[in-house]
Amino acid sequence: MSPPMSPMKPPKGFAPMSCCWSTETMQKWLPFLGWLPDYTWYALKMDFIAGISVGLTVIPQALAYAEVAGLPPQYGLYSAFMGCFVYFFLGTSRDVTLGPTAIMSLLVSFYTFHEPAYAVLLAFLSGCIQLGMGFLRLGLLLDFISCPVIKGFTSAAAIIIGFGQIKNLLGLQHIPRQFFLQVYYTFHNIGETRVGDAVLGLVCMVLLLVLKLMRDHVPPVHPEMPTGVRLSHGLVWTATTARNALVVSFAALVAYSFQVTGYQPFVLTGKTPEGLPDAHIPPFSVTTANGTVSFTEMVQGMGAGLVVVPLMGLLESIAVAKSFASQNNYRINSNQELLAIGLTNILGSLFSSYPVTGSFGRTAVNAQSGVCTPAGGLMTGALVLLSLDYLTSLFYYIPKSALAAVIIMAVVPLFDTKIVRTLWRVKRLDLLPLCVTFLLCFWEVQYGILAGTLVSVLILLHSVARPKIQVSEGPMLVLQPASGLHFPAIETLREALLSRALETSPPRSVALDCTHICSMDYTVVLGLGELLEDFHKRGATLALIGLQVPVLRVLLSADLKGVLYFCTLEEAEKYLKQEPGTQPYNGSEDSVPEHKIALLKA
Repeated sequence: MSPPMSPMKPPKGFAPMSCCWSTETMQKWLPFLGWLPDYTWYALKMDFIAGISVGLTVIPQALAYAEVAGLPPQYGLYSAFMGCFVYFFLGTSRDVTLGPTAIMSLLVSFYTFHEPAYAVLLAFLSGCIQLGMGFLRLGLLLDFISCPVIKGFTSAAAIIIGFGQIKNLLGLQHIPRQFFLQVYYTFHNIGETRVGDAVLGLVCMVLLLVLKLMRDHVPPVHPEMPTGVRLSHGLVWTATTARNALVVSFAALVAYSFQVTGYQPFVLTGKTPEGLPDAHIPPFSVTTANGTVSFTEMVQGMGAGLVVVPLMGLLESIAVAKSFASQNNYRINSNQELLAIGLTNILGSLFSSYPVTGSFGRTAVNAQSGVCTPAGGLMTGALVLLSLDYLTSLFYYIPKSALAAVIIMAVVPLFDTKIVRTLWRVKRLDLLPLCVTFLLCFWEVQYGILAGTLVSVLILLHSVARPKIQVSEGPMLVLQPASGLHFPAIETLREALLSRALETSPPRSVALDCTHICSMDYTVVLGLGELLEDFHKRGATLALIGLQVPVLRVLLSADLKGVLYFCTLEEAEKYLKQEPGTQPYNGSEDSVPEHKIALLKA
């Protein structure tokens, strides 16, 4: 019998893959695995309350936002549930809720011609773009859209959306959707206002405002309070949090009461199809009275919407997530958020959803309700699905003026009244992209965002191309760029050196303080070589001091002739006076101090 085999020893240096690493990887891609094992009954209770609160908010908002998007009301509900389920698995913020929003609905109305097929296809394509950006870690592209551009866009959108609902608030018919035409025809047809719609709409707005003010001023509950006080506090909190559902239900009850009498003074929402549509792939072509519109023609028709919609969707959602993460002391993963939003739009398009994003208003309700995890979204999604199955017959009686009141009150906070004063005090130049974006968005949204972003980038490039250079007098003239040196800035540096050193009589030696320069490109290196030659011809010295290791590595690799490097200004001045014992680095590693060599080889 042969002896038993000894266990195989792993090769030297081999480290087996640990379960810990695998778990961390899984939690990175599926964040719910990080918090689900520690889920508690208390968290379940709070998530249940928050989910119900958000659900009672999103149902009337979804019906209203579908009107903003120019789609039948059921498409708002079709868009309101998928994000709740997807975000449970992929989201990194406990507060964020995904669904239809006022701004996204406005963009959909611009780019989909009020055709459901276009809206669903736009959701699918936007999701693919967002998902691709998430896998490629391209969230950094959103950083180029500055805060003034965002504020300009959201403020313009608030006016466009709010004024767009005036026609429903007053019961006006046949008002075009283009903003300037809308303004003209609204005032032109103001005499056709329906008294019933106007009165009901204004009453609903007042009720929403009063309930919101009550919600903001409800005192916190303390355990020592009597049971009756805590119960009444809970009732007030519930009524004010679900104010949209409460006001819309009140308006529907009023409309139904008139319907029973045989007289209807309001314009109603009308019949809403019952249940969830069957899952099917998005429409890659659509048949019209004039023939079949191909996929290519649909994409061409949506045009810039394929860029604007996914980018603004990501921007809005990540801005909301970062805001609440900062308030509640936790961190989010921006690229993981891209995956969550992208997958939500792709899967939602299978159920006739239009593009969605994170909602600031509903996220605020979620946070204020004490939500503990993204599990609160499961209850919200379930509530939306139940409403599609059992409440659609009641949606018939909802007056459009009530939904208009919900929309107007929802978009009012989007208009930032303080931003102009703030920018005037902080940096007035930032008012330029703000104003450009704000004004052009009334013409075309994509032109406003594009122009504002372009102006912001030009301001950024101007600071790169024309850096401030601090000048100090002494035995040597010292020039210190206040920021990095990149290729557009070399001409500014050249002009400063020529005017202050070489064009004087006699020419002066200069120490270029590179303390703030952390990188240098090839164009700058060539420019420095030319300047060194100019100084040499005029019998003056150009010395570089305070070099950081990456810059020193670049200069040594370039092998510039006649370049002098010094650690400090004092060393440069001693060398200029030809004091013994002071030597520059002369362009080779042999002359570089030992600590610099160690860093260069690190």
